[in-house]
Amino acid sequence: MIAALPAARRAARPAELRGLRRDQGRLVVVDRERQTVTHARFDEIGRFLQREDLLVLNSSRTLPAAVPARRSDGSIVQLRACVRRPGAWDALAVQPEPPFANVRLEPSELLSLGPGLQARVEGRRPDIPYLWRLRLDGPDLETILARGEPIRYSYVPDPIPLEHYQTVYAGRPGSAESPSAGRAFTWQLLLSLRQAGVGIAEMLLHTGLSSFQDDAFDAEHHLFEEWFEVGPDVIAAAGRAGRVIAVGTTAVRGLETAAEAGRLRPASGWTSLVITPASRLRVVDGLLTGLHEPQASHFDLLRAFLPAPLLERAYAEAVERGYLWHEFGDEMLIL
Repeated sequence: MIAALPAARRAARPAELRGLRRDQGRLVVVDRERQTVTHARFDEIGRFLQREDLLVLNSSRTLPAAVPARRSDGSIVQLRACVRRPGAWDALAVQPEPPFANVRLEPSELLSLGPGLQARVEGRRPDIPYLWRLRLDGPDLETILARGEPIRYSYVPDPIPLEHYQTVYAGRPGSAESPSAGRAFTWQLLLSLRQAGVGIAEMLLHTGLSSFQDDAFDAEHHLFEEWFEVGPDVIAAAGRAGRVIAVGTTAVRGLETAAEAGRLRPASGWTSLVITPASRLRVVDGLLTGLHEPQASHFDLLRAFLPAPLLERAYAEAVERGYLWHEFGDEMLIL
């Protein structure tokens, strides 16, 4: 059983604000065939990759998705857009400052998100009652970009500029939280991997929320739909690859959704795929991932790659060696 994470190991700042480059964090490498756990620096990742490996990146750009809204009594609530559709959000409502505790909204109340945009509360989402269904009457993306800030949790006590939540290759805006497994890559490191024969391809999955600000509810692993796109370039690159290595659990979810019919093909839409230890992975051979709490839904997916004893051993060594957790923390490569 993996022990609870020491609070001091929750990364409060990115490497760049700790005197390091993005790619100078730590990397724990788990080799399933050899049953080994190896420790390195992230910029040494090329040592563990082979010619004709394919890294699949999630190119979604992180939104400043925590948006202040004014209630009719003048108080401010922070809305965290989890699932965004045209004119509608499924959003968490929390206090505007740490610890960001949940706030109850009232059905039919109007929230002002700024000049020219209001949101009407339609009620709770039945399957995830911490999410409120909101109907918007204006341009939501422009409002988010103009008024929002990055979503953060209590282990990040001070605001961090949005640029530090972005991967260097981020493209289309849409993620509520950073697809953080690729955050440590620099352009120099990606170029060196290409020159060594490692392929790089991009897909897209807009992430939702990683927490509903209730530990007991989060432990029940309530998953929701996310928008994904897997294009023909990824399909072609995967067909040529020796090993397909997903950069992040979001890339796993998108690729495996595109292969649900039996083989990988171009696909887009809302995915509700749940990957568990019993899942058969059709496309992805390896995974680069951040380190997250053992109670997170992230762990269910990791167990689709690793037997429990090897996963527990890798995490125990990471804890013992002082690795840092969460979106600004260190990484694990599973091969």
